[in-house]
Amino acid sequence: MVQVTAESAGAPEIDEAALLARLREGDDKAYETLVRAYTGRLLAVARRFLGSEEDAQDAVQDAFLSAFRAIDRFQGGSRVSTWLHRIVVNACLMRLRTRRRKPEQSIEELLPRFLEDGHVEVPTAPWKAGADHLLETRENRDQVREAIGQLPENYRTVVLLRDIEEFDTDQTAEALGISRAAVKTRLHRARQALRTLLASHFE
Repeated sequence: MVQVTAESAGAPEIDEAALLARLREGDDKAYETLVRAYTGRLLAVARRFLGSEEDAQDAVQDAFLSAFRAIDRFQGGSRVSTWLHRIVVNACLMRLRTRRRKPEQSIEELLPRFLEDGHVEVPTAPWKAGADHLLETRENRDQVREAIGQLPENYRTVVLLRDIEEFDTDQTAEALGISRAAVKTRLHRARQALRTLLASHFE
């Protein structure tokens, strides 16, 4: 088994079809190529969910082990990278479920307050750029990721799955074992909280 390390990041793109064929033949070099090609991007995903570098590396290691055991069942209906991505997300969610639960921090202070007439107490100024442009620069991406990291786990996980990993509502509900309504509620509140956290940067 190849050691999973951050140094595997930045590997060049590979011919996935050829790699998959070699993996199914049990080619040891193919396994090494797989790890070196995808560890960097999988670690980035795991860090977003777990925060801890040690936990992230363990989750990626678990993901590769799961992938190696299931390689014969992979039908090739999606890219190998997409398949691995879903496996590492599931590995992260498994680790989150087994963590000792801490009391969830409230986000009420980050949510809009409403007056008796239904109007927002303190209206938020419009952002200079549209939402589709907010992640175009590295500085903005870093700000958004830092803000997401400040959210309590149950809100952070929903935002990561829906807005970063691009799961749909049903997939997110299934992954977290909650209802579609709960996903929508958490996502709405999390986005409101993020707007407050990011207000000074984007307004």
